[in-house]
Amino acid sequence: VQLQASGGGLVQAGASLRLSCVASGRTFSNNGMAWFRRPPGQERELVANIDWRGTIKNYAESVRGRFTISRDNVKNTIYLEMNNLKSEDTAAYYCAAARRSIGAMSDSEYNYWGQGTQVTVSS
Repeated sequence: VQLQASGGGLVQAGASLRLSCVASGRTFSNNGMAWFRRPPGQERELVANIDWRGTIKNYAESVRGRFTISRDNVKNTIYLEMNNLKSEDTAAYYCAAARRSIGAMSDSEYNYWGQGTQVTVSS
C-alpha cells in the first residue's frame, strides 16, 4: 500500500500549485483523507481533510479560502489546490488516509502516509 504525493515545487508568493496524492495497493474510497504539512523547524499540522464522499471538508484557519481539498475515488486520488501562496506555506506536504470514513482532525487517526512533497514559496 502506497500513497504517492506530487506537485510540489518552488514558486513565488501569490502563485498557485496543485498537489496530487495517488493511492496504490488498495482503495481508499471509503476512508477519510487529509493533507498535513510540516514547516521548517515546526510540528506537523493539519492543512485540510475530506470525508469519504468528498462532501465534508475542514481547513486550517491559515489556509481557509486559499486552499481546496478534493478527491476522485475512481482514480483513488486526492488533490490540494493551493492559491495565493504565502511564504508561511513553505513546508513538506503529506497526504494521509484515515482509519475511518470521516476526515479526522488528529494525525493519530491516520494510518497510511505519503512520502511528502516539498513546497517552497519565496517572497
